Amino acid sequence: MSAADDFFDLYDLRVDVVVPEGARVLCGARPGDHFELRGEMLHLPPGQGFSIYSLATVLPLLAAKQRATHPNDWMTTDTDIACPDPNCPTRLRISRLGLRRFRHGETTAVRRPEAP
Repeated sequence: MSAADDFFDLYDLRVDVVVPEGARVLCGARPGDHFELRGEMLHLPPGQGFSIYSLATVLPLLAAKQRATHPNDWMTTDTDIACPDPNCPTRLRISRLGLRRFRHGETTAVRRPEAP
């Protein structure tokens, strides 16, 4: 492996709150609330919050959704996650945006094993 091969791609993600019309929202979300994940950095629009409980629901899935998956894998096709409050009808929709390229050496201090 050469230094030129020291890269990997991750999807940028957007997580949108989906609120059924006329529904009573219990998680504090509003229609249009969202955040983006670019690499390891979470970005919220200015002045907008996001429930830590809702975040805890999607957080375990984000690293997998950032990576390329097989077309038949449910991680590729399933996008909506239920609000963690069983009485709240909102959903959290994870969408893949464009790919972003990273270099191994810029993301960790651990060296790659040399190719055989």
